[in-house]
Amino acid sequence: HYYQPLWTLVGAGAKQLSTSARPTASVIPSGVKWIKSSVKQFYPDENCVYTNDGKKISYKYLIVALGIKLNYDQIKGLPEGFGYPHIGSNYSVETVEKTWKGLQDFKEGNAIFTFPNTPVKCAGAPQKIMYLSDAYLRKTGKRSKANIIFNTSLGVIFAVQKYANALEKIVQERNLHVNYKHNLIEVRADKQEAVFEKLDSAGETVVFEYEMLHVTPPMGPHDVLMKSPLADAGGWVDVDKDTLQHKKYPNVFGIGDCTNLPTSKTAAAVAGQSAVLDKTISMVMKNQTPKTKYDGYTSCPLVTSYNTVILAEFDYNGQPLETFPVNQSKERRTMYYMKSDLMPILYWHGLLKGFWGGPAPVRKLMHLGLKK
Repeated sequence: HYYQPLWTLVGAGAKQLSTSARPTASVIPSGVKWIKSSVKQFYPDENCVYTNDGKKISYKYLIVALGIKLNYDQIKGLPEGFGYPHIGSNYSVETVEKTWKGLQDFKEGNAIFTFPNTPVKCAGAPQKIMYLSDAYLRKTGKRSKANIIFNTSLGVIFAVQKYANALEKIVQERNLHVNYKHNLIEVRADKQEAVFEKLDSAGETVVFEYEMLHVTPPMGPHDVLMKSPLADAGGWVDVDKDTLQHKKYPNVFGIGDCTNLPTSKTAAAVAGQSAVLDKTISMVMKNQTPKTKYDGYTSCPLVTSYNTVILAEFDYNGQPLETFPVNQSKERRTMYYMKSDLMPILYWHGLLKGFWGGPAPVRKLMHLGLKK
């Protein structure tokens, strides 16, 4: 079982991959039966699921927490391109250390970082590794020979304006080049070329040579979910955005990246959702109407160097929902140590054990009860 938010730091050489992993058996609560198989089909009308090994499992209540699927194969030339040097991805356990190797081996040329034209988990991660790479190349005296490029399918650097303003300033100060509406469609790893479609110009593509390439893959719902009655038109679990209860099946619930909740897909969002889901299910089990509402809280610790972080926190409306009574759009050393050292502890010993439902109580305390 992996604590994946740490992989941003693993890809930059600041943490070891082994520190992000624990045996799955060690994180499963006592009294829980672990079925070592994947779900093959959902039958919510019959209150059962079928597993890949042919077992039928009936349920009274079902929580779907399937996460999100990485679709490297939607980019021509991948995943086989990862067999070549100079290309990595912090989104996979197989390729995250290749990012660090590519950074260490960098001599001169283009260092390219991509953001796909799909929903992604941890939407800040594609640019976090860019800032860390910039810092590493400065530290090793190679920055003057590097042309750092962020090719993103989006039209903005970040969805929340307050943090976008801060990031745009960093991009400008550090001489980083951002190309908006550029979507990676092909990697020619043998030639060290990356092909992007220009989303604002139908059919137009542009080829970039690279000395280092960090790929953020297209992502989407798992196939088993897309084919199921639980999915919306996009293939995501169709839940009520306030209670996380399924819109059609009242004894089914969803949490995390596999749902259609209109917020960023992050571990922090899962924490906030878990506190709401706990109360929702408790009420449903008592045949009562759920009252606790999820506000869309999500967080993205934007790592901007080896010792600074901008801690972005916001709600469904893209409005800042900050825990601390300071301006969190500023780079802070304290937030870096929270990201690198405190948050993993909160994950292993808090979230996974049901003791951490997000920072809402801390936020209330920090703001003297003036914020929810």
